[in-house]
Amino acid sequence: MKRGVFPGSFDPITLGHYDIVQRSLPLFDEIIIGIGTNTEKKYMFPLEKRAAFVKSTFATYKKISVVEYEGLTIDLCKKINADFIIRGLRNPADFEFEKAIAHTNRLMSGIETVFLLTAAKTSFISSSIVREIILNQGDYSKLVPSSVKI
Repeated sequence: MKRGVFPGSFDPITLGHYDIVQRSLPLFDEIIIGIGTNTEKKYMFPLEKRAAFVKSTFATYKKISVVEYEGLTIDLCKKINADFIIRGLRNPADFEFEKAIAHTNRLMSGIETVFLLTAAKTSFISSSIVREIILNQGDYSKLVPSSVKI
């Protein structure tokens, strides 16, 4: 069974995240969306709210489950017997950052990272842009799944 973990903070989930999950579906028997905590980040939404957004977005998908976790993504992968980490790439800077993490994860655990390029129509979307729009009471609805309601 091919099991992939799509890790992130999803603060909040965007249409870019949604696109990566959708395009991962044919590649894996099961996708686990791992909502983690990053000690470097200050979150707009608490973990429970972020998880609710993601669970609601993918509620009808049998191949997708959502878990909350702390610590290293490779530890989550080992715990749930996942051999792949799924990552989306928007630009060359994302690639350089993600490449270093992927090499480290493979060295430490043997777990492979699968990179998918974001679709052109969502490549400009980031959670930080969405948060800025939300903070300034702008219309964020074209950047996130309909489950994200503030």
